[in-house]
Amino acid sequence: MNPNTPMNIKGIVLDWAGTIVDFGSLAPMGAFVELFARHQIEITIAQARVPMGLPKIDHIVALGSLPAVAQQWRNQYGRSFQFKDAQNLLSEFEPMSAHAAMDRSDFIPGFMAIYRDLAAQGVSFATTTGYTRKIMTPLIERAAEQGFHPALVVCCDDVLRSRPDPMGVLQCLAAMHLTGQSHQVIKVDDTAPGLAEGLAAGCWTVGVAASGNALGWSHAEWLKASAAERMQALVPAVATLQAAGAHEVIDSVADLPMAISRIELRIAQGQNP
Repeated sequence: MNPNTPMNIKGIVLDWAGTIVDFGSLAPMGAFVELFARHQIEITIAQARVPMGLPKIDHIVALGSLPAVAQQWRNQYGRSFQFKDAQNLLSEFEPMSAHAAMDRSDFIPGFMAIYRDLAAQGVSFATTTGYTRKIMTPLIERAAEQGFHPALVVCCDDVLRSRPDPMGVLQCLAAMHLTGQSHQVIKVDDTAPGLAEGLAAGCWTVGVAASGNALGWSHAEWLKASAAERMQALVPAVATLQAAGAHEVIDSVADLPMAISRIELRIAQGQNP
């Protein structure tokens, strides 16, 4: 992008885990597996990833509804998994997840430089997340210490209806003074529910394939893999994000300027989100 060229994109709404922190979105996965294991229920990392991006209470409900998990629950407790069980598990999950999130709170490589560059060009930033406010509070403080100051952070329990509902993104638009200008805003996310909230708000959407839940590799695994291994592994991840409606798909937030340039070209050609 030429910093001297006026941009049509005025705002960016970012997700957190898998998008700007926690390469591979690994923190919530381990916490979910441990959470259910504490109650003698075995779930796999693959199962834990399926509902990723939903508010955490909905994520737990979805896990409890998986046939294999539901059967284990009936065998263990003599009854079906209920919403009150999900509420109890969420209370247990929040401190576990907050600890795991802080362990993986480093920004994804390249993010801060891009954030500063775009902010200097007048682009506003806000964020949404499937994490609850209790989980996010220390992570927000850590991010601020590193220089990240979005106009707003909307946690899943800050709004009446979270992802895939657009309510959180609409609050972000208001905080960025871009209400009614969703066609000039990009939602960046690594999950289908996170992309869906951007689409529902009328925003452009950019899916993050390599650093997010769709691939699930750590940064070390990504660096170790050959170009051919990366390309092969990314095929289903990219397909998942495209199927979720992403207008553009990138490897990581470090590639965001390229996606913005492509979206700017689309706008110049008369396209809308």
